[in-house]
Amino acid sequence: MQSISNIKSISYLKSHAAQISEDLEMNGNPFVITQNGEASMVIQGIKQFQEKEELIAALKLIALGEKDRMQGKGISMAESRAQLLAARQNRK
Repeated sequence: MQSISNIKSISYLKSHAAQISEDLEMNGNPFVITQNGEASMVIQGIKQFQEKEELIAALKLIALGEKDRMQGKGISMAESRAQLLAARQNRK
């Protein structure tokens, strides 16, 4: 797990929002914002946010596939290869 070294107060965020935005764009390291000495939010760049969302979506698909596999749903690898081969031949 990545350690977070950018810990700033909410007052710092208020007065340095543009600088934080530039830092996020340049190095991508998230900021932990504190309020009354306790962590209250994390600010991250849009690229990192999108990558994390895509990863979560992929993990959900894998989990659903594994659930189906455990329930005996799906087809064997041989059947899958036969279907792919048939699909390729139908395209020609």
